[in-house]
Amino acid sequence: MTGVSFLTPSLEQKRIELVRELVPKAVIAVLVNPRFPAADVRITGARAAASALGVQLSIINAGNEREIDTAFATSVERRADALLVASDPFFFGRREQLVTLAARHALPAGYFSREFATAGGLMSYGASISDAYRQTGIYTS
Repeated sequence: MTGVSFLTPSLEQKRIELVRELVPKAVIAVLVNPRFPAADVRITGARAAASALGVQLSIINAGNEREIDTAFATSVERRADALLVASDPFFFGRREQLVTLAARHALPAGYFSREFATAGGLMSYGASISDAYRQTGIYTS
């Protein structure tokens, strides 16, 4: 077995489209963990998608809990109209914090996993982690 892909970079355009449908002409803040090895891939994918759609992005970095709080303040300072949380295991583990802060700042937010929506987030679009794990079991049996 070589692994399972969540196809995250290829989903960036659709995720940005969905956020734009919710908030037309929005400046979208994209929350990225600069310590994540695939951070550059996430940023490149988001910028390419935004360029293709004519959407203005503001990249905001957060690599620990304190920086997440600061990132929301930065998004408000930059007058972001919406938030897109880049796919990252660190953010997945902080989904309650992210959902709470988005609500507190009245920032419509799109997430990469349904677990964020289950935690109270506005919307998510991405691969199903549980389905991927199930598929892994099928591949290995």
